[in-house]
Amino acid sequence: MSKERNLPAVPALGGEASLNRYLSEIRKFPVLTAEQEYMLAKRFSEHGDTDAAAQLVTSHLRLVAKIAMGYRGYGLPVSELISEGNIGLMQGVKKFEPDRGFRLATYAMWWIKASIQEFILRSWSLVKMGTTAAQKKLFFNLRRMKKNLDAYEDADLKPEDLRKIATDLGVSEQEVINMNRRMMMGGDASLNVSMREDSEGQWQDMLADERPLQDETVADAEEAAYRHALLTEAMSSLNERERHILTDRRLIDEPKTLEELSQVYNVSRERVRQIEVRAFEKLQKAIHRIATERHLLPAA
Repeated sequence: MSKERNLPAVPALGGEASLNRYLSEIRKFPVLTAEQEYMLAKRFSEHGDTDAAAQLVTSHLRLVAKIAMGYRGYGLPVSELISEGNIGLMQGVKKFEPDRGFRLATYAMWWIKASIQEFILRSWSLVKMGTTAAQKKLFFNLRRMKKNLDAYEDADLKPEDLRKIATDLGVSEQEVINMNRRMMMGGDASLNVSMREDSEGQWQDMLADERPLQDETVADAEEAAYRHALLTEAMSSLNERERHILTDRRLIDEPKTLEELSQVYNVSRERVRQIEVRAFEKLQKAIHRIATERHLLPAA
């Protein structure tokens, strides 16, 4: 039987009003061991066993909700983000190949995030269908980078913060300015929103649990190891000078200044900056190529 058969339905999620009940329901599904997950995935991939697929899906619904909560600041209903993430999860289950040696959560994360991000892009009027890959990257990383730079509440970015964001994301400073202003106008309507008008509880609190989220812990550990391996392999695409400059500028705790590196290589600071940007772009392309070749990225 083909594994392209439709997957079973997940617990009903009728909107924000039912979110509390939904989050409680999905906690009841057990977390699978590595052996259980492997056997279920084999049953589905080889025999089209939809009961096995259902167990794979339901055991990862908490992971979807956790990821969806990370996108709640884009002004869209959390319930819709979760629903889109569930679609991505089911696509990940369909495409999952258990014999590749990693856990489903690690692989499904890519599909869950891709599905949620595409939904956000479709929903935000400021992001049109013709948006470039670089602008999409800017859209989904700007909030995080501003927070890391302690500029989260700033309507207009400081020149030094503006330059860093533009350089790190490979876009122009004007693109950063435009996106930042649009996102500030869009607001954070759903961020920390209360479940009811008469309640101090927030939707994000519903996932609070004394116990660690096992599938997320496993996925985080495996993804960290996977990303490190990708980075190591991709770095081989750079020449020695590019590796040295990129490492000293972006991959160590106390980055070297352009002036320090210009003295090492006897070139101008601007030349060092150009080499850094070029090396970063080459590294990104190499990582994407390797991940795509290994079928760890959703198909475009």
